[in-house]
Amino acid sequence: MSSSTSFPTELITKYGLAGPRYTSYPTALQFHEGFDAEAYRRHVQFSNDELIPRPLSLYVHLPFCRSLCYYCGCNKKVTRNESLAGVYLQHLEREIEMQGRMFDPDREVIQLHFGGGTPTYHDDAQLQDLIGQLSRHFFLSRAENREFSIEIDPRTVDNERIVRLADMGFNRVSMGIQDFDPAVQKAVNRVQDEESTLGLIAAAREASFKSVSVDLIYGLPLQTAESFETTIESLLTARPNRISVYNYAHLPNLFRAQRMINTEEVPAPEVRLQLLDSTITKLVDAGYVYIGMDHFALPDDELCIAMNEGTLQRNFQGYSTCRTTDLVGVGVSAIGKVGDSFVQNRKDIHDWQADIDHGDLPVWRGIGLSGEDRLRRGIISAIMCQGHVSFGEFERKYGIEFSDHFALEVESLKPLQDDGLIEMDEQTLDVTPTGVLLLRAIAMKFDEYLLKDAKGKSYSKVI
Repeated sequence: MSSSTSFPTELITKYGLAGPRYTSYPTALQFHEGFDAEAYRRHVQFSNDELIPRPLSLYVHLPFCRSLCYYCGCNKKVTRNESLAGVYLQHLEREIEMQGRMFDPDREVIQLHFGGGTPTYHDDAQLQDLIGQLSRHFFLSRAENREFSIEIDPRTVDNERIVRLADMGFNRVSMGIQDFDPAVQKAVNRVQDEESTLGLIAAAREASFKSVSVDLIYGLPLQTAESFETTIESLLTARPNRISVYNYAHLPNLFRAQRMINTEEVPAPEVRLQLLDSTITKLVDAGYVYIGMDHFALPDDELCIAMNEGTLQRNFQGYSTCRTTDLVGVGVSAIGKVGDSFVQNRKDIHDWQADIDHGDLPVWRGIGLSGEDRLRRGIISAIMCQGHVSFGEFERKYGIEFSDHFALEVESLKPLQDDGLIEMDEQTLDVTPTGVLLLRAIAMKFDEYLLKDAKGKSYSKVI
């Protein structure tokens, strides 16, 4: 995929409809409760029994926050009652023990991610204890190239704490910024100081963090193209390794917190397009590579390297490296991917804790992939992560004739080809610089579940 893009507003309007983000395929909407803890155990055993078992990635969900950000649609628990978080950690450690017993002890954990919520809601002693529990039940890598990351709220971390997080073994950090404009911050109930936030990025580098990633959101109330440009320009002075710029989906019927936002202050669609256009231009001009969707990275970052080497993947944290790992998710609502299956924990904290109290894995739902699922997952991943599909590769691997198997899909892609989103011949499909903006719209053409029945499904807009 190209690091430069063109930005035709009429095509964005035409194809920027609602659709999946393809952090998995099949998507979470296809997960079902018939896939239970026993089904998960079987897939873990299949994975253990492979001739060369995959290394592991661990995702640890820490859902607690001290204050409510009005835009947030994540599964979180907002409270200042720290005893609730303590009880949660006790249950989390027991789940880690149960999960750890299932996996062969020589399977190395090369990726670890603490996500939230706000992981830094917990104090250093609690985080250190949690890492200790993980190391007792999983083989945590000590290799220089391991990727151990933690999400932080800059309002809960100072320069000294950044050093302590590095001492715990974290070597990558992700921090939420969203917007530096004071009016926007007040409108979404997330006020944080610009100077100290930028200083924290510098402090992370001084503490030998290998990668600093920041999150921004466009489409928040009171944002203008000019004000968001100011945020981007300020952020570029710190030059983080990765920048994610997410589209705010205003869905107050789904997310109660968003009812605190004045809908009339949310930017109109044409303003949102201006925000996106300006952001892409500024970041690409500043030397960032547009990975796709919401992600930008410096050319020497692992995301760019993975994209060039064909090892980039999509998972529930967005774009990620290390495609060949099994992902183990622990904590309420956490999602894992083991072998040819996806599994999700219970979404309600009380239900999650009750299962653990009974000595059960807190599995809520999941899905085992069929051969057709695997085929389409591979194609969708190739579109989303490399911007290139070699038909012959899938013909050899799955024993199909691509043009016959996907006759309807190929036909449905012709308007996208006419509009310059893709280039396609009898052997390949390539995403153009314009198409990079609309990866989801291209991938949707191969989504069998979406083609069969889209009724009642709720997705965010593609752009």
